[in-house]
Amino acid sequence: MKFTKGELFCGPGGLSLGAKDATVTNDMGEEFFVEHAWANDLDEDTCETFRQNICPERPESVICEDVRKLDISKLEPIDAFSFGFPCNDFSIVGEKKGFEGEYGPLYTYGVKVLNKFNPKWFLAENVGGLESANEGSAFLQILTDLANAGDQGYKLTPHLYKFEQYGVPQARHRIIIVGIRNDLDVEFKVPKPTHEDPTTWITSKQAIEEPPINNDAFNHDFTRHQAKVVKMLSHIPQGGNAWSEEIPEELRLNVKGARMSNIYRRLNPDTPSYTVTGSGGGGTHMYHYEHFRALTSRERARLQTFPDDFEFIGGKESVRKQIGMAVPPLGAKVIINAILKSFAKIPYDSVEAKWSGDIKKILENNIKKRQERTLSKQMAMEDLLKVTK
Repeated sequence: MKFTKGELFCGPGGLSLGAKDATVTNDMGEEFFVEHAWANDLDEDTCETFRQNICPERPESVICEDVRKLDISKLEPIDAFSFGFPCNDFSIVGEKKGFEGEYGPLYTYGVKVLNKFNPKWFLAENVGGLESANEGSAFLQILTDLANAGDQGYKLTPHLYKFEQYGVPQARHRIIIVGIRNDLDVEFKVPKPTHEDPTTWITSKQAIEEPPINNDAFNHDFTRHQAKVVKMLSHIPQGGNAWSEEIPEELRLNVKGARMSNIYRRLNPDTPSYTVTGSGGGGTHMYHYEHFRALTSRERARLQTFPDDFEFIGGKESVRKQIGMAVPPLGAKVIINAILKSFAKIPYDSVEAKWSGDIKKILENNIKKRQERTLSKQMAMEDLLKVTK
């Protein structure tokens, strides 16, 4: 069974690469897989990266424009849909404006796609801070709108995935909402972590060094640092940051107020990395556990589980943004594999979704209301038929 997939806010293609790699076959030999149909993003470099790596044979299928100007009616029909709607206003880093910010309402364009095409399933991704944005009301509103989208509505399974528990060499925690159309006899369950035991986590050193990165690898450009920065880094222990007591007084940063933990923070070679980010000023570029320098873009891409032949297009800061904003392909593959197995009726190990009872109760009430509205419409139609007879 082929699922043609559309995607909004596609980024460089982490989610689509994971979908491309996810294929399952049932006992009857029937293959279940995902095929790219179309994608949209605002940034030209990001769109070009997606075109070159995900769909080089169909570059026109990537529409580079503001989603608020996108004509959804002209997009081709799809069976599956994914969207990592912008997280800026829901992130724990920043002002947490939620729906009041510029990006907060953009999830509604995903709802419009669901209303238009009624895909069999969808996957939505956002930061862990989404659950607490606007004191939890934003998350509830988003879940309500997604559950009621389309002609049949969707059974939702929101879950906070800790990607280091799935083989990603990075402590990246994201809320993933999987929706299965209500009229389908398909039940999705959260796949059980493959690396639940911390002793099995993939470390930053393993990710960067196994195998070694070729010196001429794409996006493997080194940063030139001032001598003072190099000297300061030499005094920061592995896993430490700019506020380490081991840094001599004359090399310390003169910063008043809040001290962000990721400033000149070096990786710990024995643990997964901290979260790869896509923006930030000096000192936020992630720093090597052994060498006194910032990571290259290729090293950051490795922490995000992109293969070395995945080439990011654009300048250094553009590439940094693309890598930091992407969904780790390995994490996406695990979840989409579980979706495909659900449709193929292939059993897999699962865990209970972690979401609050209040959220579950609200969604159950929404489903009940939808059923009541449907029944009411049916009764009204029957009464109308009786009158016309």
